[in-house]
Amino acid sequence: MSRLYGEEHRTLQDRFQSRPMADRIEQIALKTEIGEEERAFIESRDFFYLATVNQQGQPTVSYKGGNPGFVQVLDANTLLFPNYDGNGMYLSMGNIGATAQVGFLFMDFERPFRLRAQGAAEISSAPELLARYKEAEFVVCVKVSELWMNCPRYIHRYQRLKTSRYVPQDNSMTPVCEWKRVDAVQDVLRPGEHEQVAQAGGVIPVEDWIARVQAGDESA
Repeated sequence: MSRLYGEEHRTLQDRFQSRPMADRIEQIALKTEIGEEERAFIESRDFFYLATVNQQGQPTVSYKGGNPGFVQVLDANTLLFPNYDGNGMYLSMGNIGATAQVGFLFMDFERPFRLRAQGAAEISSAPELLARYKEAEFVVCVKVSELWMNCPRYIHRYQRLKTSRYVPQDNSMTPVCEWKRVDAVQDVLRPGEHEQVAQAGGVIPVEDWIARVQAGDESA
């Protein structure tokens, strides 16, 4: 029995005569444990794409970034990553609480190379796990059930320029997010954030922030 394919997959595979190839790829590429090569690649990444599913069965995907190594492999079946301050919606994290089902896409655009994984996740505030990450609100523990490498075809080659200034660093203060300075959100900021806004230069019009984002301003 296949771990990846259901009736709908088989229908398309048979339509396009790819069932033998699909079975061979699953046989060769699919793994149920994180090996040393996979661990090295995952822990070298400074971003990944996270897919989650909400209580209504609707999927969403989000980008998660940090320093290289911010995704940690605890053992052959367990990944750990932090949740940093975001927009307060907690879409992905709420979805994890609702259904636990997650998918990962780890990318290297310079080689290129990619690795996919899926499993079940849960949120944790265990002190020993939080201690691994500066400024993490909580951490996410993932029990990986399947992972596999994809071929690099269709991956465009890009080069990394620099780390986002918002990624927490041990030797510096993390700046307040610029969109929290816009006038439209001042009445819904969390306790303590008004002081951070004042220290960052005060309130700005939302139009100014949008213009900076559209222009690619690094301070946005």
